[in-house]
Amino acid sequence: MNLKVIETFTSIQGESTHAGKICFFIRLAGCNLNCTYCDTQYARKPDSGTVISICKLVSLAKKADVPIVEITGGEPLLQHQVPVLCEKLQEAGMIVMVETNGSMPVDIIPDGVIRVVDWKCPSSGESDKMLISNFEKLKPYDEIKFVISDEKDFHFAMGKIKSYELVKKTRNILFAPVYGKFNSSDLAALMIKHKCLGRLQLQLHKYIWAPDATGV
Repeated sequence: MNLKVIETFTSIQGESTHAGKICFFIRLAGCNLNCTYCDTQYARKPDSGTVISICKLVSLAKKADVPIVEITGGEPLLQHQVPVLCEKLQEAGMIVMVETNGSMPVDIIPDGVIRVVDWKCPSSGESDKMLISNFEKLKPYDEIKFVISDEKDFHFAMGKIKSYELVKKTRNILFAPVYGKFNSSDLAALMIKHKCLGRLQLQLHKYIWAPDATGV
């Protein structure tokens, strides 16, 4: 079984509740959305990247010798073999994360894999593409991420948290300001003012390295 891969690399996890930890990344090719703030346009085309076997990817992850592996994109769930890759990585004793854009069914991902699911806000241009049933299937260890470009996005996210009782579904709700567009201090002020139960998340890799750096 093969997957189309843009890049693999070891770096510091810049996002999620595992931010700051060393992680091996597998970035897959292809995405079905086109968010206004996308910072991985080079991964969007489904015919880009290199064909690599699942066996080889597991071997690369083992060679990296770090405990966490994240499968990202693009949109990784466009490639139907991803659940198999997850299972093989789990069998190798690794903590596995899948970052997905919220438009594809997440219930195909094996139990125990951490699903980091975006809920697209209005500024993304893709908020109408969300598969709402995804957010009813989350487990406490899964994560929901709202990428925030402005105050309107913040209130949109707060509304979804309340309407769908998301704090009862997962203990990990992330608020991430768009780098270079919405100040983290402004988002922090909103979270404090409205007693937001989410977690402020910065893209650490953009502060450690150049904001447009790849392979980090």
